Amino acid sequence: MTKPSKFIIHLGIILFLVISLAPLLIAVSTSLKVPGDTSSPLALFSQFSLESYRVAFEQMNFTTSFMNSVITTFGSVIIVVLVASMAAYPLGRIKSKLSRFLYILFISGLVIPGQMVVIPIAQVFSFLNIPSNRFTPMIMFITCSIPFSTFLYTGFVRSVPAEIEESAYLDGANLVTRFFKIVLPLLAPATVSVVITQGIWIWNDYFYPLIFVNKSAEMSLPVTMLNFLGDKENPAQWSILFAACILCAIPLIIVFSILQKQFVSGISAGAVKG
Repeated sequence: MTKPSKFIIHLGIILFLVISLAPLLIAVSTSLKVPGDTSSPLALFSQFSLESYRVAFEQMNFTTSFMNSVITTFGSVIIVVLVASMAAYPLGRIKSKLSRFLYILFISGLVIPGQMVVIPIAQVFSFLNIPSNRFTPMIMFITCSIPFSTFLYTGFVRSVPAEIEESAYLDGANLVTRFFKIVLPLLAPATVSVVITQGIWIWNDYFYPLIFVNKSAEMSLPVTMLNFLGDKENPAQWSILFAACILCAIPLIIVFSILQKQFVSGISAGAVKG
């Protein structure tokens, strides 16, 4: 590779890093400004202050909102992993026209945006007297996550040799035992991918909690940040809003910092199997 080519590649990488990191740097810089500072968002803070974080923590009722997000995300991901993996098991093992039809039916949900059916579903919830609380959005999260998760799990199930299950069957293991003790552990790369993709989406989503949760004490973190956007009479509090965004991102950063090796190894294993 010639020197001009290396220079162009390095320049492209630097530009990509600058473009990628600029929003984060602006968010951090703005969050460290004194609340009410109306200077340019691109300007660095003139006075270092953590006051915006204190105000955001108190006004967001951070502890309660954090627990609401944890309950919603953790509960939804666990159910999605169980349902999608169990649905993918027969779809990947049984070779028949019915299995093929059901597989297509499952993945057809990928082309249907959840926002398109939110009004009819809200009407159904109202008709069935389903209460509007922190658990109601989980129904939408689980429903919207199952098509992609089933699609992902099915590909991994097909890559698991059937001979492994046959050996366990000869040893007297029933279907449930074979699935949970043999097949599901081998689907760890798919499970990691599902946890990453769906967990991030559920944690960051504010649309479904905004629609299906009425009580402010049961709102998730992204929804509580809307209080800082302001209106015609009260301007947006940008320093507090960016501080709230960073507070919401900290739990994800901590989780990825602790589990990054497992995530990387799981994705690498999935790439090798694929």
